[in-house]
Amino acid sequence: MRRDGRLASLLLAALSRDWFGVPVALLLVGVGGGLLGVGAAWAVVLGGLAVAVGVLLAAGAGRHLLLVARERRRNPPPGRLVDVGGHRMHVLGEGEAGGGPTVVWMPGGHAPGEDFRELHTMLSARARSVLVDRAGTGWSDVGPFPRTTAGEAAELLAALDGAGERAPFVFVGHSLGGLLVANVARRRPDLVAGLVLLDPTPLEVIAFAPLNRQLAGARRGFLLTAVRQLFGAHRGGGGRTGPLCAAASAFGELSPAGLARVGWETVVYDGDLGDLPLVLVIPRDLTGGEAVLAGARDVVEAERLSRFYLRSRVRYLAASTASRLVHTPAGTGHDFPHEAPGFVVDVVGELVRELRMAPEFGSH
Repeated sequence: MRRDGRLASLLLAALSRDWFGVPVALLLVGVGGGLLGVGAAWAVVLGGLAVAVGVLLAAGAGRHLLLVARERRRNPPPGRLVDVGGHRMHVLGEGEAGGGPTVVWMPGGHAPGEDFRELHTMLSARARSVLVDRAGTGWSDVGPFPRTTAGEAAELLAALDGAGERAPFVFVGHSLGGLLVANVARRRPDLVAGLVLLDPTPLEVIAFAPLNRQLAGARRGFLLTAVRQLFGAHRGGGGRTGPLCAAASAFGELSPAGLARVGWETVVYDGDLGDLPLVLVIPRDLTGGEAVLAGARDVVEAERLSRFYLRSRVRYLAASTASRLVHTPAGTGHDFPHEAPGFVVDVVGELVRELRMAPEFGSH
């Protein structure tokens, strides 16, 4: 890792600790006190200002810790916390496998497993269903930085093993979560019975599309919100800073430079998944994604962008010789797991049913 990458990871690791605002505030108070001792007029002014700001920041940091503690008391983990290489990850498993595979859900972005609670609850009535909080999200500990797809693929498998969940698995991932579970399947095909990719992130759109200012803005937004929360400027609730810092770190891969560093470890190429049953679920059009066309210089470029995004969406079909395409209901966009949860559960349930009936299933 380059030096600037190491420094960024150290900064994110510090910001992710909810107590970090307290020593920062106290340091500022100490610096201010030292300046006051100098006695010069300018030092007294600067020292007084530093002390005042430090006291305000200390009060805010204390408020943040109280809010986080209150939130933890109100919302204990519903599942198990298992050790994964020195940090704990939260795993919630419900339902019976019934002789079939266990379904593991992975939401998009860097969201906690709880983001798919509705899907999980619906499916657990007919199959074993598992939610996992990535490190730094939900009830999981922060974990090491940087957050990478390769690292999180290993952590996911370790968390499932530690929680006593047994293969074979059907992994279901949305957007960035789809990229993650495809990486899991590439690394450990012996544990995977099938894969359902819900409009997974195709890395071509990161490497070759015009600069995505939304992604860059999101990363800055995570960091600014983390700093505000660290010093008590909460917009609501008692959220930890860890999830924000983890997301900012994970999104570091989603740039041409970031992808160049991790491409070989992260991209799932044509044929990488052999004959693994793979269901790719995508919208037919760019409903909800019109913003990607808004920056086009003219109609010709807009048409090219549309072709690029629509065709890159289907690239995962080439990863397996046993892949098939399913389109989402009309009018749904990239967020269709929340727009049409019943549809998603039916698609996953159908694959589970097919696998249960397959004569070769018992060989997993």
